[in-house]
Amino acid sequence: MKILSRDFTTKEKVLLLILAIILLALVYYRFIDIPVRDGIAEAKSEQDMRRIELTAVNKKIESLEKMKNELDDIAKLKTVTYMPSYNNVKNVNRLLNDTLGPLDYVVTYTNLTRDANQIRRNVSLQFTSPDYETMEQVLRQISESEYRCLLDDLRGALVNRRNDDALTVNLTATFYETMVGGTADAGLPADRSAAN
Repeated sequence: MKILSRDFTTKEKVLLLILAIILLALVYYRFIDIPVRDGIAEAKSEQDMRRIELTAVNKKIESLEKMKNELDDIAKLKTVTYMPSYNNVKNVNRLLNDTLGPLDYVVTYTNLTRDANQIRRNVSLQFTSPDYETMEQVLRQISESEYRCLLDDLRGALVNRRNDDALTVNLTATFYETMVGGTADAGLPADRSAAN
């Protein structure tokens, strides 16, 4: 059985050629061009996502390097302080008694405050030092003790005691403690941060 009994004319051949080119172009567009464009768009999207991740990782690395440098700086210090668990009043008393022992002194615990897990124990100190060097040594021993402490409101005055000049020193020391590992008791005030 013969489907076509005659030869195609030139016009028909040109039309068939154009149809074949259009068909090939559609096949190329559908099966090559569209997947390649989709792949390029997906690769660009993936590249943008990786850039964002890389930026985040670089920031994290920068932050970790900064923390490492801070830890290295802390390690270089002569003394490293820490924040002991609440209630550290016995150790603070021992520190103050050992430091101020030979001097005339008065220690008054003024107030205790709490913000979340941080406790601030404020202590008012008054002592008489025979000379400036002794005063400086006492202040250094308190501020560089193993317990985190901040000295504030330091005032001194010269006092003439039987022809010897002495210094009367008044200051406030704040010792920091934490509730992590601590046990609450009746002396612990309410958490100020919970009230806000």
